[in-house]
Amino acid sequence: MTGADDLPTVYDSVVHMLADAASRRPDAIALNFGKTELTYGNYVRSVGRLARRLQDLGARGERVALVMGNSIDMSIAMFAVHAAGAQAVPINPLYTAREAGYILNDSAPVATIHDSAATKLVSGLDDAGILIEGGGTDFIDADDGRDAPLPTPVPAPDDLATLQYTGGTTGYPKGVNVTHRQMSVNISQREAILPTAPDREIIVCVMPLFHVFAVSMCLHLAAYCRGRLVILPRYHPAELCDVMAAEKVTVLPAGPTVYSGLLNFDDFKVADLRSLTWCYSGSAPLPEETLRRWEDATGCFILEGYGQTEAGPVLTYNPAIGVKKPGSVGVPLMQTDVQTVDLETGESVLPAGKVGEIRARGPQIMAGYRNLPEETAKTLRDGWLYTGDIGEFDADGYLFIRDRKKDMAIVGGYNVFPREIDEVLYTHPAVSEAAAIGVPDDYYGETIKAWVTLKPGKASTEDELLDFCAVNLAKYKVPKSIVIAETIPKTTVGKIDKKALR
Repeated sequence: MTGADDLPTVYDSVVHMLADAASRRPDAIALNFGKTELTYGNYVRSVGRLARRLQDLGARGERVALVMGNSIDMSIAMFAVHAAGAQAVPINPLYTAREAGYILNDSAPVATIHDSAATKLVSGLDDAGILIEGGGTDFIDADDGRDAPLPTPVPAPDDLATLQYTGGTTGYPKGVNVTHRQMSVNISQREAILPTAPDREIIVCVMPLFHVFAVSMCLHLAAYCRGRLVILPRYHPAELCDVMAAEKVTVLPAGPTVYSGLLNFDDFKVADLRSLTWCYSGSAPLPEETLRRWEDATGCFILEGYGQTEAGPVLTYNPAIGVKKPGSVGVPLMQTDVQTVDLETGESVLPAGKVGEIRARGPQIMAGYRNLPEETAKTLRDGWLYTGDIGEFDADGYLFIRDRKKDMAIVGGYNVFPREIDEVLYTHPAVSEAAAIGVPDDYYGETIKAWVTLKPGKASTEDELLDFCAVNLAKYKVPKSIVIAETIPKTTVGKIDKKALR
């Protein structure tokens, strides 16, 4: 399927985008963090001041790592690295020295900006470059000076903007090179299918700003529409409910675990969410049951999309205006081709209703992996990004994700997609979370094993859950065993970690 052609305003870079917002609304509040507020005018001045400091360290054309939790400083630093003409390298501040050390060694930054919580981590690593410590609000231009313009020249569209490391399913993380053009085009592509109200949106950021989802759907979205971004240091259901009510939040971008967690939070049913207009989901599959429960509880539909770090990151979304299909990740963005192809060769394009690997092409697709030419050649073939994800289109052109190609299990010769088992288990009235994987079996090759957690106050047994699956799934898809656990392991960005389960 192919998206349309005409895009809303495309900026040459996100630096141009922020500068435009500041010129139009210099006195409007751009960022909230706790009791601290920052206007757009001071936002861009603070970015300019830090950018010049980075340039003095030789950052232009090089890389600067960001090892920080959510804060105003993280927002300033992300834009400042770009304004300095450098490439931002966001790193999870909760990584171990081994994990962070690999990325720093591969990216070779001239400097690493970190907060106090990450001081011990980065100070012990040889490849961190010059260390710059920030904090919640340390980078704000305290003098509110008027003589702090952005440094020139500003980045060109084809300059590298971000080096985002993605772990994939196996091996070491891969650094994804993204240019300013790719990033800016994807922001406008998102705006075309999820239009915002200029100057009026209030967006809450509870997802980690070192992750591509939060940067795209929170940080950049807010600056594009010249709205206000309310930043929370971390997810906590009570705090999130209080902030959404007090700040009259209109847009909630979050991962599925946030929505599930809120629905299972006792005080959620009395939370005042009347201001909420749009809810966006990404970064992991959203169970249909969660979507249904959320809409019943709030009257607000969750719009689910699909993409990956290599894809800019967004490829498809359920449209804000038009048909929204539960269980689907929507339609391709403008100027984006998305196809499903056969799993064996990846060359035969499949019709609607046939399951295959998803491939995509468009102006937002990555430039390639850093220092990995062979991996780049495997993933980018003849202009197409091979996503490694499995899906199918329906007759209306809506994409449905079935699973990761590498997660597919083969049970007695049959292809089984664990996502389908997850979806069935989510519909059981006692199940809060579910995760199924393929495990080795001497007879069948592989069988399915699942883990579930139960909702507060609900009870079930393995036999009951297996019987429930047997009613809803073909025999070869029914798990051989189901573990009822207190928790299911998750990554630091809130995704269920099936690699850890394996």
